[in-house]
Order: sequence, then structure tokens, then C-alpha cells
Amino acid sequence: MSYSVIIPARYGSSRLPGKPLLEIAGKPMVQHVWEKACSSGADSVVIATDDQRILAAAISFGAEACMTSANHPSGTDRLQEVAAHMAYSDDHIVVNVQGDEPLIPPAAIDQVASNLSGASGAGIATLCEPLTSSEELRNPNIVKVVTSASGLALYFSRAPIPWPREAYADAGFELPAGNTWQRHIGIYAYRTGFLHQYVAWPPAPLETTEQLEQLRALYNGVAIHVAPACEDVPAGVDTQEDLDAVRQLLSGQGGDA
Repeated sequence: MSYSVIIPARYGSSRLPGKPLLEIAGKPMVQHVWEKACSSGADSVVIATDDQRILAAAISFGAEACMTSANHPSGTDRLQEVAAHMAYSDDHIVVNVQGDEPLIPPAAIDQVASNLSGASGAGIATLCEPLTSSEELRNPNIVKVVTSASGLALYFSRAPIPWPREAYADAGFELPAGNTWQRHIGIYAYRTGFLHQYVAWPPAPLETTEQLEQLRALYNGVAIHVAPACEDVPAGVDTQEDLDAVRQLLSGQGGDA
């Protein structure tokens, strides 16, 4: 199976400006992500950025990098620009690895690409893991996903789905036994032809309501394959607290997770 990884890395961030260049164990964050992606089975790894500082940093540590428009409304649009620039064929698989995930397991990157390769009816593949607490279920920053018996996404939401009506009525927000709740993990594999379709569609009402890009695909009838991750996938770096925790972890491991 042949596939490529694209790492979108924007300089702008409301919580952590310049996030891809923030230092972790002697390296910029995006270099850690790139090294993880290079340890996967991908044929190529490209950093897609809208900032000359990130471009220069990527080139300095040996990465292939592509300068993209600063006006993209989403990371998916940025991926499509790179895929078009690289002239990938419509059936070529592209994996989106976020530039703020320095702990992403290479096995998870391979898994999502392989899952899409084997799911001929899907335009996207992604991963999930079990939710373990009522607090997680009700946290709007944790995206939940509900799937069909065939492993295709029915819906993604920031709201608690499915809602355990009887259990919450009886036990006061205690998550019942028999866990069927899933946290969405934001790693995606796409076919390039789908990316070209995606950017031609206007934002979907569900997408703008939930602020979840993948809902544009569901709204337009594209199947999304969802599977449990083969390894634990730590959350990305969104806050100073996240950054401090990753710095402490990687500094204690000599820079390698």
C-alpha cells in the first residue's frame, strides 16, 4: 500500500501562537510530529504551512515542506492544495497528521491508511477510542462518534451521544456499565479525489453548528470508516498545560516518545 502524510502546521493559534515552533526537548514541536510520521510506512511526508518561519524550520531539519495559502478556512482545504501541488492521483491515499500531535504513534498512522485502503466504499477513514467517564462524555471539547454495525460513522458531535437516558435519570450522570461511547481521534486518511470534491462544497449547516469539518462529508453522503485505534493516541497540544506535560515527558525520554 502506498500513501503519503501531510502535516498542516499553521503559525496562528489563539491559545498558543506559533505553536508548531514551540520547543520541546530541544526541537520544535512540528519536528517531533514529522519524525513520528517518518517512522510510519508512508512513502512521503510533507509539512504544509502558511508561514515562512515554519517553512524555514522544516527545511532546516530536513523535511519536505510546502508553502500554502494563508486564507484556507480549514486544514482539509490546506491538504487539498498540497495534494494538487504534488499531483497525486485521485486514488492516492493521504493521511492528515496534525502539527500539534508530537506523541502520535506511527502505528496509528499506518492503521488509518490501511483501513481506508480496505474500505472501498468510504471516502475517509479515522479512529476512535472508548470514553471512560461521564465527565468526558459531557465535555464539548471531546468529540464523540457513533458508528453503524459496519463501522461507518453515523454522526460526530461535541454533545453527549448517545445519551444514556435511563442511566442518567437513575444514577445522576454516572456512566453506565457496558461502554458503548467513543471518543473521536482526529487523524484522517483521505483519497485525493475526495479532497478535490470536499473543497468544492460549501460549508454544511451541521459543520458550522458543531464546528467539525468531517460533518461536511457526512452531509454530502460520503461514508467515513471508523475503527478503534490499535494503540493509545495521546491528545494533541492545545493549551500551555498540555505543552508543559509533553515537555516533561519528552525531556525525561531524551526527546523521543
